[in-house]
Order: sequence, then C-alpha cells, then structure tokens
Amino acid sequence: MPPSNEPVQQKVLHKSPREPHPYPDEAIEFVRQGLGYTIDKVHTTKTDPGASRHVTGQQLCHGLCEFALMQWGLMARTVLARWNILSTLDFGKIVFALIDAGQMQKTPDDCLEDFRNVYEFRSAFELRYRIHLQGVS
Repeated sequence: MPPSNEPVQQKVLHKSPREPHPYPDEAIEFVRQGLGYTIDKVHTTKTDPGASRHVTGQQLCHGLCEFALMQWGLMARTVLARWNILSTLDFGKIVFALIDAGQMQKTPDDCLEDFRNVYEFRSAFELRYRIHLQGVS
C-alpha cells in the first residue's frame, strides 16, 4: 500500500455525514508516517526507483507496532487506544479510508481482511516490549 502521488491535503480525511470515522487526525497521520517507516524497512535493499514499494496489510501492521513502540514505548497501546485504535483491524479501516480518499493506493489483492487479527494488542505492545540499551548486548 504505497502512498499516492497526490499532494497531501490540509486535513488528512474529510469526515462525511454518510460515513464518519472514529479516528482523530493524529491517528491517521500516525498510520501515514508508519507506512513510510514500514516501506523503508521492508524495501531497504531495493535500489531501483521504479520498483514496487508495496507492503501487505500484515507487513504494515507489524511495522506500525514497531513504529509505535519506538515512539511511545510501553505507552504505545494507551496512545493508540486514545485514538480508538484497539486492534489491527482499526489500522486497516484507516488505510482503506485513506485509499477511498485517494491518498493511498492498493493492489487488486489487498483487502480489509488482511488486517484482521494480525496480532493481539496486549501481547504485541506490552509482553514483547524490550528496552534496547546502546552498547549492551
């Protein structure tokens, strides 16, 4: 799901009265930034600028977990919950809202179900969290 080449709008998504979304702009911006982080991580060895930089829903979910832990440590789950992100499916809902708004692209194989139950938030954000100290192995 690479970002589209469209210019970034002032508001990331415009809520329509028909289909309001429960995610604040900060959550949407987090997913956009996390997509960039994930693309860079997954495609670090690609040198061809024309090569596909697509990532799967599962890859994006794992990248967003790492990105959140890097930013907020053990508070990551709390920050995401404040933004109504309680499961990996919420990441998918944000991604597909961005796709619908023309701000991300998808392949014909991408679907919302790719984001369902990728991992359980408590274990991903709390039980597996490790503090990495520089110079200590």
